[in-house]
Amino acid sequence: MAGMNLSSHSGRGIALVLLAAMLWGTTGTAQSLAPATLSPYWVGALRLVIASAFFALLVWRAPPPQAPGARLPWAAMLAAGLCVACYNLSFFAGVKQSGVALGTAVAIGSGPIWAGLLQTVVQRRLPTALWWLGTCIGVAGGVAMALDGGAAQRAPWGGIALCLLAGLSYAAYALLNKPLVTAVGPARANLAVFGSAALFSVPVAWVLGGALQSLGVAWPVVLYLGLVSTGVAYLLFSSALRYISGATGVTLALAEPVTAFALAVLVVGETPSWLAYLGLACVLGGLLLVIWAELRETRAAQAGAAAAA
Repeated sequence: MAGMNLSSHSGRGIALVLLAAMLWGTTGTAQSLAPATLSPYWVGALRLVIASAFFALLVWRAPPPQAPGARLPWAAMLAAGLCVACYNLSFFAGVKQSGVALGTAVAIGSGPIWAGLLQTVVQRRLPTALWWLGTCIGVAGGVAMALDGGAAQRAPWGGIALCLLAGLSYAAYALLNKPLVTAVGPARANLAVFGSAALFSVPVAWVLGGALQSLGVAWPVVLYLGLVSTGVAYLLFSSALRYISGATGVTLALAEPVTAFALAVLVVGETPSWLAYLGLACVLGGLLLVIWAELRETRAAQAGAAAAA
């Protein structure tokens, strides 16, 4: 019965991350509906503020998961918040220098690699060969989908470095967030993380994007980005980290470009090249391999626990 529970928990975690990735995949389409006059730095900062309010409401309505007087891991919470703020700012700045296609490919594609390396070095837990194979195939497919056969260009090293920093920041956040969720629950962990990230991001947005003007018709887009593609999505992602490793969670988030691809074709009316379709197949194949690797590791843990008993 315990082994069955472990397997069902892994499956639940995988499903939650895939659902979160689908919501993240709507971000680009939603942001394209915002007025061009709204600075992307303010878009990133405002969605953190709105997501923080969403998590505050959840915490207000939920009983505390800890005993009274228990110490909260504030240092880890602030570190995770700094990672989220760094991800937002470095991603927008990197994409501005490198272009949307190349910048997105580097940032999203490098995240799973960073996560595997961090898990190996910090947690001394080496992902399996099957996990690495699925991750590499999925990353290659994501890069192909992002670039979509576009003309080659000279890579701006400053922009590439910023996008690599974005991928590293996101991976570090995922690995930091897993023990936080276990300690204080998804809502409280995200309130601390996104609240501190908003405090870091708003002054930077003011400096880089100028004073915030009236949002006007941009309010529905900003609210959607903050509540749904950030608040709900990260709540799902954090909840999933109770059941799967942080590295696997970051890799499964590669389902995000699959959703963005479908929306580009069905909503925007784009006509992707053959390379994009090949990349889509690689992403789906890589995700299946990572899911298989996670379930195999769970079954191995079950067998080890049964043998010890």
